[in-house]
Amino acid sequence: MAAPSSVMLVRFLRGVSPILLRRILLTERTPVSIWSRMGIQHPQLPLPLNQSFCTVASQSDEASDATNTLESASRYKDKPWEYLESEEYAERYGSKPLWSDYRRNHKGGIPPQKTRKTCIRGDKVCGNPCPICRDANLIVHYQNVKLLEQFISPYTGIVYDPTRTGVCRKQQKHLNQAIETARDHGLLPFHVPYVDHSGEDYSNSHHAVGHTPTPSSLTSGEPWYSWYGTMEADERAVARVKKIYKDYLK
Repeated sequence: MAAPSSVMLVRFLRGVSPILLRRILLTERTPVSIWSRMGIQHPQLPLPLNQSFCTVASQSDEASDATNTLESASRYKDKPWEYLESEEYAERYGSKPLWSDYRRNHKGGIPPQKTRKTCIRGDKVCGNPCPICRDANLIVHYQNVKLLEQFISPYTGIVYDPTRTGVCRKQQKHLNQAIETARDHGLLPFHVPYVDHSGEDYSNSHHAVGHTPTPSSLTSGEPWYSWYGTMEADERAVARVKKIYKDYLK
């Protein structure tokens, strides 16, 4: 009897779809009549009907996970510059700037002229956060010099535009403030352009910056400076000024 019953069971299972077979085995209303007609004893389920495969985490596990998350988030809170010297940072970014491999999500082939206002709104994080918002260990601080140097051009000393680095406008504002504070504290150098002062504009030979004549020259009818007589006013400019202030001219 066992062999024909097994053959009938195989034939029956071949004609039943997997979804229906799953319902037959896992639902509370298992059709016992089908098994009894074939002369087969109703199989026992390995688990009770009210038992679930998912287990509820205990409160101690949830507390330990929350503690680990807070510790990982606040590990570099007091000293954010230590993260850039750690092996974790080297494995993730290497020797390149942290924004070098970042690509923004936008429609079309031309990126927008402005980055997003912020990446984190309350507890919600956007789908593609900026290079600073995507890493919780990156904290903008005026003492975090290695982080600030990645957003400054080494040739001109100008801060990179956020459209190049992909940083949101909120983090860009923090970067500008931190860079100014770091320069005030002497942690970052100022880039002073070279100016040649050997030209005539910076010499003392001009009459306007030379020796002031004595007041006796005013009595003779001569101008205070000799170069006053060589200057000729533009008639168009004079007419325009008279037209603007005609109500105030006597």
